[in-house]
Amino acid sequence: MIISRCPLRVSLVGGSTDLQSFIDKYGYGQVISFPISLYTYISLSKRYDNKYVINYTRRENVKSPDKIKNDIARELIKYFNLPPLTITFNADIPAAGSGLAASSSYMVAAVAAACKLKGLEWSQSKICKIAHKIELNFNPLTGYQDTYGCGLPSPKLMIFNGDVDIKFIELPLVHKGIYLHNTEVKRSSTNILKTINIEKSHPLLKLVDETYKSLSNPSKFFKLLNNSWNTKKQTSDEILNDKGLLAIDNILDNDKIVIFHKLCGAGGGGYYLIITDELEYPDDYYKARYADKIKINIDNKGVTVWEI
Repeated sequence: MIISRCPLRVSLVGGSTDLQSFIDKYGYGQVISFPISLYTYISLSKRYDNKYVINYTRRENVKSPDKIKNDIARELIKYFNLPPLTITFNADIPAAGSGLAASSSYMVAAVAAACKLKGLEWSQSKICKIAHKIELNFNPLTGYQDTYGCGLPSPKLMIFNGDVDIKFIELPLVHKGIYLHNTEVKRSSTNILKTINIEKSHPLLKLVDETYKSLSNPSKFFKLLNNSWNTKKQTSDEILNDKGLLAIDNILDNDKIVIFHKLCGAGGGGYYLIITDELEYPDDYYKARYADKIKINIDNKGVTVWEI
């Protein structure tokens, strides 16, 4: 059996500039993001009954890959010409519509597992590149940032200009609490991405530049992140199209413990990222106030795979 693990990711600034339509218009896009300590998992095991069994929120049992309804499993099997096998999907949190690039994380984990099965010694970067290529087969609005943001370790500035240029960075997050809040609002990221106004997204390029230059200045860094979230909200009416989301956004705007917050991914639902200053408040305050939140850390390994 082969088991692979890939982090989910949080995008801080630049989301939507990694869309192909944006890059076609402006020549490049760029995003600052980091992988987190929550993961998707793929397991592969060979079968000897000429069947493909796919286990996720449902179970598929078919003889032909073309009949598989799970997009990731079907396209993975076709790309690598995999023999009959069982593919099982798992994740640390409910992944659908999370805003944490779960589909891309699964895709990267699946490619890494297939490489192990086929004896291919691909780098993490190549795994991310092929995962993006495969995902485009069933989700043409997949941005460049997601597979690289999940599959490569550590915080990074990613520049997309026909190729992918990665600069690993250190974020000013010492003594900061990083949390995820589940809005419990479900949405399709594809439907949100279809509504993005490319022209209104253009100022995000400059904000990424300024944020990157402010890494050694935490006060300016978080001010720019907040500016970027306010800019992002203007790119589509669908990003905060729910009264509950608007209420959460307003509460976080006025919460003194919060130094930065944003909806993850395309918006419209999923998880809120919340960053707080842990030095300003005692531990018991956090325990009471953030008991229902998921505390996360930065992942520094990226996609990994084992054979057992």
